[in-house]
Amino acid sequence: MPRSASRSVVVDLIAVLAAVTGGEPRVMTVEHGSALPSGPFELAHRSLQQGLRDWVEQRTHHPLGYLEQLYTFADKDRAGAESAARTISISYLGLAREQAATAGAAEWHGWYEYFPWEDHRDGPPPVIAATLAPALAAWAESAPSAAERSHRRQRAAISFGLDGATWNEELTLQRYELLFEAGIVAERLRREGREEAAGAGRAMIADHRRILATAIARLRAKIKYRPVVFELMPPTFTLLQLQRCVEAIAGRTLHKQNFRRLMEQQELVEEAGGATTETLGRPAKLFRFRHAVVEERAFAGTKLPLARS
Repeated sequence: MPRSASRSVVVDLIAVLAAVTGGEPRVMTVEHGSALPSGPFELAHRSLQQGLRDWVEQRTHHPLGYLEQLYTFADKDRAGAESAARTISISYLGLAREQAATAGAAEWHGWYEYFPWEDHRDGPPPVIAATLAPALAAWAESAPSAAERSHRRQRAAISFGLDGATWNEELTLQRYELLFEAGIVAERLRREGREEAAGAGRAMIADHRRILATAIARLRAKIKYRPVVFELMPPTFTLLQLQRCVEAIAGRTLHKQNFRRLMEQQELVEEAGGATTETLGRPAKLFRFRHAVVEERAFAGTKLPLARS
């Protein structure tokens, strides 16, 4: 085997460590917010997951709790220069309660710094109409045939809720991939030596923003059928705090009464005793997650009670 072949593949372990703090979804980053914590898989690691835990705790000094494998990325044209070693990125999604980063390189950043078009809690973000929709329209019109122009317009409408289409919060990855294909995000523009566009979100190195988009899409889908949101909550909380956490992840507003009714019907929470004052209003009861629900059944098939835009 040629010497170059022995160095042709590198296995990288990448963590998307998510938290919700103060009603905002956050992600642990390194390199001043431009990268996700990562490190190479080594033969000394007992397993992929253990290798990831070792690297993340070493780089960020933040303990990892809930962890699941996310996706494996190995696209040749997305990793960097042609001369670089082929990288296989094995990503994991971790859920945590944010702690102050004790390692100098580790920082928490909001999801919506990287994806400003994903936060619809106050309605469609202005960046869609002002920047993304015109750029996608221009890209669609640049297609070589009428059929391809129509296809591109349809993809943009479905992905971004344009031309009367309904916004689907779970299409986070599809939206980023479409912007990449259309040459709108910095990760694509950098490769081609073009000037970065304003309003297309904060860029990350290599494929890290794509991996973050994948994690957001996974978590947005998962909170609808598994009670993983409680991994992000303190031991006791009010129902409003729980609702705000779910809204932060989904990037959508929920019907307050429907949400509370759903919690009661699914028997996911129980009163913990005591109360707290959330606002200037009357004290709100404290609840805790009823752990027995995990053993009894999955949070199956329940749709979020989303408010209409």
